[in-house]
Amino acid sequence: MDPFNYRRRPSSVVRIGTTPLGGDNPIRIQSMADVSTMDTEAAVDQAVRMIEAGAEYVRFTAQGEREAQNLQNIREGLTRKGYTTPLVADIHFNPKVADAAAPYVEKVRINPGNYVDKARKFETITYTDEAYAEELQKIRDRFVPFLHLCRKNNTAIRIGVNHGSLSDRIMSRYGDTPEGMVESCMEFLRLCVEERFDRVVVSVKASNTIVMIRTVRLLVGVMEAERMSYPLHLGVTEAGDGEDGRIKSAVGIGTLLADGIGDTIRVSLSEEPEAEMPVARKLADYISARARHPAINAVVSTRYDPLRPVRRKSRAVNGIGGDHPPVVISDATKPGEPEAHTVPGSLKPDWIYTTPEHITGKEAGTSPASYLVNAADWNPQMNAYPCFSAHRKDDISQCGASVKFISLTYHDLDDDLIRLLTADPATVVLLDSSHVNVLGEMRAFMHRLLEAECDVPVVFCRNYDDDDAESVQIKAAVDFGALLADGFGDGIMLGATTSSLDSETLNGYMFGILQAARVRISKTEYISCPGCGRTLFNLQQTVARIKAATSHMTGLKIGIMGCIVNGPGEMADADYGYVGAGRGRISLYKGKTCILKNIPEEAAVTRLIGFIGKDREFSP
Repeated sequence: MDPFNYRRRPSSVVRIGTTPLGGDNPIRIQSMADVSTMDTEAAVDQAVRMIEAGAEYVRFTAQGEREAQNLQNIREGLTRKGYTTPLVADIHFNPKVADAAAPYVEKVRINPGNYVDKARKFETITYTDEAYAEELQKIRDRFVPFLHLCRKNNTAIRIGVNHGSLSDRIMSRYGDTPEGMVESCMEFLRLCVEERFDRVVVSVKASNTIVMIRTVRLLVGVMEAERMSYPLHLGVTEAGDGEDGRIKSAVGIGTLLADGIGDTIRVSLSEEPEAEMPVARKLADYISARARHPAINAVVSTRYDPLRPVRRKSRAVNGIGGDHPPVVISDATKPGEPEAHTVPGSLKPDWIYTTPEHITGKEAGTSPASYLVNAADWNPQMNAYPCFSAHRKDDISQCGASVKFISLTYHDLDDDLIRLLTADPATVVLLDSSHVNVLGEMRAFMHRLLEAECDVPVVFCRNYDDDDAESVQIKAAVDFGALLADGFGDGIMLGATTSSLDSETLNGYMFGILQAARVRISKTEYISCPGCGRTLFNLQQTVARIKAATSHMTGLKIGIMGCIVNGPGEMADADYGYVGAGRGRISLYKGKTCILKNIPEEAAVTRLIGFIGKDREFSP
């Protein structure tokens, strides 16, 4: 991986019906139906909507052999309407269902966590080496005949590991770790290699973006070490809905795509499936547009480990850097911007970059944030701090302000400037870039500082020219989120040059990006699945009801899962969980522990809110 210059990871080509994956093929877009697989008419109609929205593969759950066999009717229904888009069967718990689906679809997804291993009980099991080898033999005995069946039917497979459904066997030996997820995948991939079965796609997913990024990077390294080049399917599981779901997906998927990793993506939103495709397309196109970009000449710091990145150590300057969480700077320099800057939930920016007329006459401490202004407009009596341009860098040492900002790009950074930034303890960098590969150039800047042991705090800044909110969310989440995931950055400042988006809205995006990157928690987080044919309640209505009742519970994580496939496991990262246990029945969890089982759906949200309120002493 070249962190500065974008190029796709070389991967093998997998034939999936009429739509090949990997190699030089474009990044493919896909989604998953949420209607019953037994409802042929509804399944065909929804698949058509997904395809018309841009889906290049359409996935259906198959809980049992009846559902697997009905995929033939869905395939025939789509063919009659003129659609040849490949279908994918999603299998959990029952390998016989995978066998039943293979003749009817172009690809079958199996989950190593529940393909042969027993259902999770979150128990620690001690294995001797011989006993562990016996478990691996069970996988071989069941999986190899499935590969033969897929070869006979020209069916591709996806080895799809989910963080939330690792088996007790893997958890007992490797823990709840990226290493465990990778090993769960590799056990199956090694059998594919032995059987010379090459129609294989791989995924390792998590709802935690940082876990997902590190696990995929680790998997790529392990596969390369074992001379495997299978194409990769990327996704952040249970990303949620709305703005947060888009930002969270863009941070996780976008970081890896920017690394050149990824051949197909699925943005998992708790919305109608066809809503996922435009988001995924914008994400893929934003990354692909940087292909063959002007080269960025930079050297990877010896102090950086992409598999285990840690936050870069910087000095603290008036609440920026050091051990402080990354700050939010609101760009209020556009004409007509209001003085007050808040976002829903009373979140306020830490700093406001504005013009002198907005702060004239204000006394220190009367604003919800600190101000900075262009150095040309600043004077020592002003209740603000100066921001210098690169060509005025020599004036910084003459300025007596307790905080001094300097706006820089990678091309400004030379040895003299590094010495200046290192020597002046009151300076903070505002880093910007106009390169088509913004992320690559900002990474280059940070790696040079890291190698020079320069501890100046750095705030990432970027204005986007897009007119629609979704594009700004996606692009900013990719660029800022990837840098934050790498351990870089002491703050962010987001602007929209031509957009009608106001600073208040952009502030909300910034807080969302920081939360998605797991560097600053400022609001409630919802780990909600996108829904599928297994979902046992109205997911979108339930998410809305729970959000309405809990959005004031800052820092709380609530999992909302349609069924038990990933429920308790994926919610290991959540404080509380709401899981479909049966038709009309819900189980409630605290962490991985079930606290109320099989309660009526109509009472479940009220019971969840009541329990959280009592447990955490939250007020309505």
